[in-house]
Amino acid sequence: MPSRRRNRIDIAIQDPFKESVPRTWLRGVAAGAVKKLGLGEPCQLSLVITDDDTVRGLNRDYRGLDETTDVLSFSTAHEGHWQGDGAPAEPTGTDGFVYPEDEPMPIGEVIISYPQVVRQTKDEDSQRELALLVVHGILHLVGYDHAESDEEAVMWAKQDEVLSGLRA
Repeated sequence: MPSRRRNRIDIAIQDPFKESVPRTWLRGVAAGAVKKLGLGEPCQLSLVITDDDTVRGLNRDYRGLDETTDVLSFSTAHEGHWQGDGAPAEPTGTDGFVYPEDEPMPIGEVIISYPQVVRQTKDEDSQRELALLVVHGILHLVGYDHAESDEEAVMWAKQDEVLSGLRA
């Protein structure tokens, strides 16, 4: 079986934030995180920079929390608390789907509320916070979580490791 090509990072930035979020920089952060994680085979992920209402709606619909948050991750392969109550009985992930051999395996989507990023940083270093949230979201896509204190310690350590590699 031929190996899949290279990583693919699809980016959507909602109009009001296109001037504030450099697409090339954002792609570099995500690509650096994926490389640092050494996922084994090329992958495809989507990054969405959007507003509070969109994130709040997704958080309400998929997690049962009617509030905005900074980042949401929807993994194709890992179940988690983001599924909310009444999670589907069928297994999640890519099982049962056929992907073209020359396409990277999809790992999921990271959705970030840019207004929440700005509020969290008080405009001091929104780019640094955005990088942290991209890495945080990607870690969720590949199975890291912080629902329990032992998981949190592992995830925070991995997050710091990946971020420090991006700054080098």
